[in-house]
Amino acid sequence: MLRKGILVFLSVFLLAGTGAWAQDASALIVGGNFSTYTNTSSQTRAFDQAARDAEVAQLRAQLQEGKYQEVINRINTLYSNNFLDDRFYLLLAIAYDGLEQTEDVIYSSGQAIAVSPQDARPYLLRAGAYIKQGNYERAQLDLDTALKLNPSSFMGQSLQKELNEKNPAAARPLASDKKDPAKTNSQRPRWMYIYFVAIFLAVLLFIYCRYEDLFRQPQNAYSRKEVEIKEQYDFIRQIGEGGMGQVYEAYDKVLKRKVAIKRVRPELVRSSYIREQFLSEARTLALLRHPDIVEVYTVIESENSLYLVFEYVDGQTLETRLDIDGRILFSQAKEIFKYVCQGLAYAHSQDIIHCDLKPGNIMILENNRAKVMDFGVARKAVDTQTGARTVAGTPAYMAPEQQKGYMRKQSDVYSLALCFYEALVGQVPWTVKGFDIANKKIVPPSKLAPFIPPAVDALIENALKEDPNERTQSVTEFWNQLEAIEPIHEDDPSKTHY
Repeated sequence: MLRKGILVFLSVFLLAGTGAWAQDASALIVGGNFSTYTNTSSQTRAFDQAARDAEVAQLRAQLQEGKYQEVINRINTLYSNNFLDDRFYLLLAIAYDGLEQTEDVIYSSGQAIAVSPQDARPYLLRAGAYIKQGNYERAQLDLDTALKLNPSSFMGQSLQKELNEKNPAAARPLASDKKDPAKTNSQRPRWMYIYFVAIFLAVLLFIYCRYEDLFRQPQNAYSRKEVEIKEQYDFIRQIGEGGMGQVYEAYDKVLKRKVAIKRVRPELVRSSYIREQFLSEARTLALLRHPDIVEVYTVIESENSLYLVFEYVDGQTLETRLDIDGRILFSQAKEIFKYVCQGLAYAHSQDIIHCDLKPGNIMILENNRAKVMDFGVARKAVDTQTGARTVAGTPAYMAPEQQKGYMRKQSDVYSLALCFYEALVGQVPWTVKGFDIANKKIVPPSKLAPFIPPAVDALIENALKEDPNERTQSVTEFWNQLEAIEPIHEDDPSKTHY
């Protein structure tokens, strides 16, 4: 009773000051640029701040002169030399906007938003690109965010006016059309403020008294999630470990099924930027539904890590199979890669590139069925040869353009051909004796192992072209050529010519 009496007294005290607050209240104006406080990647910078500032100043000067392509080329050169700066993303978006390359504007603006979410400029650039594409719904979302960050933005008002003209059904009022809130508030009687504040405080008091025990619990949101993970899943054993973290076999007690759970290493997700980037990619991959792709069920956050729950597949990876058998007969490899091609083709139809296809990410089941797994560094497809990109993947299986920092669907075709070559021969082309490193000419697989049809040589050669425009253009095209090759008489798979 004493505690509740004190609460009532505090409520009355707050009510007494409400009138003065209502009379003298004014808008809270927050200023300042917080972009320098955003979380950025923990990657080590190769050059000092003064050098980066000088480069940024020179690039801005070139943008003012309209030298957009020169800015793009210069930033690509800087990235290839490990000269990094988060401001490059915004400069790239401005340059692409000058060239009216809307897809690249959207991509670079997204990168700029990730490293500086309090800056209104990348939202405005991306909104303009969406308007040009006719995607008015996304344009409006970005405009709303930009105008919240900078309500007086002239560019934001101009884009809003243009969007209202093109999409009148969802037109938003301009800042100049809105009523002055100070005049509106002055017309409201003082007793209305007192009335609503009194109701609000009464509701808060009721909730506290009704659920007082809940407020005393020292449990936070993350600790509850940690408990939920242990309550829903029984961790049976560790079945793998890689650069991203450990993988466990587990049992879902709610849905009564086996699952695989990847626990991402804590040091990889301490940065809120990296954590959000991982979650964004995981949400994209969770949309993939195909029998030849290992399905992602859900992503669970805890205080110190992230848990990725996905389909449990009882089999062995192509990497393990090659460690045991050395190489695979052509007829068996053809059957396995039929499913790999089907899974990759579906992902590409959803504009998702795997970026890290290798034998360790191809799971073989019974009867030579296969599933593609671990789209851990997957990216949205961007069909362009310009623009800074993040280098991701396994070096031995990366296409030349991927090593330079940008990915295309043809990059997965290149990795697919390398995996198929290794399945037939037992080695990647670069480790085979006789590889011509000067001319980058590989040894044909039919010369290395018996019973490989000679037609496979042309299939592999076309899929490993250094120029992605000359390469086999799609996974479907690769499979159509492979499907047409008939096996020849096969004998002992352990026999090779090397």
